[in-house]
Amino acid sequence: MIYYIADLHLHHKNILHMSHRPFADLEEMHQVIKQNWNAVVSEQDDVYIIGDVSFGFNTEIAEYIRNLPGNKHLIIGNHDKKYLANQKFRDLFVTINPYLVIEDEGRKVVLFHYPILEWDGYFKGWYHVYGHIHNNDANFANQLLKREEFKNAFNAGVDLNDFTPQSLHQLIARKNMELTFS
Repeated sequence: MIYYIADLHLHHKNILHMSHRPFADLEEMHQVIKQNWNAVVSEQDDVYIIGDVSFGFNTEIAEYIRNLPGNKHLIIGNHDKKYLANQKFRDLFVTINPYLVIEDEGRKVVLFHYPILEWDGYFKGWYHVYGHIHNNDANFANQLLKREEFKNAFNAGVDLNDFTPQSLHQLIARKNMELTFS
């Protein structure tokens, strides 16, 4: 299986308030993310983390990430750049890319931390999975990406996806449900 997740923001205390995360503290957030991850991801699965793994890097974060099952691939986010020089950080991931095109069950998927208005293969029906904008429904990008011409663009952010890695099928279903009720 292939799963997607973005904007974990491990050890980022202010994210609890900034994104209105429903946790009393970072320990609870870390525990829920780990439980949810472990419930769906097996050691053989590929997980594409679409940026912003953490807000700091230390031995504790390295152990946390290392102990999550699956082959972890990093798509570099704005908060990840400063850790790329650290070999221990880099060793946590099978691959590290700023932008990547993969195939998921016969579908081309463009992975980039930031939402793109027109991505490679846009006119061919390719998909785009991104993060960065969290759950800010008032955000211009969120409103724009709900339009019909962006039906193949999906936010993998934890704030919108129950703090759980999602398959492409799940991202599509969530967006279709949002569009139905909006």
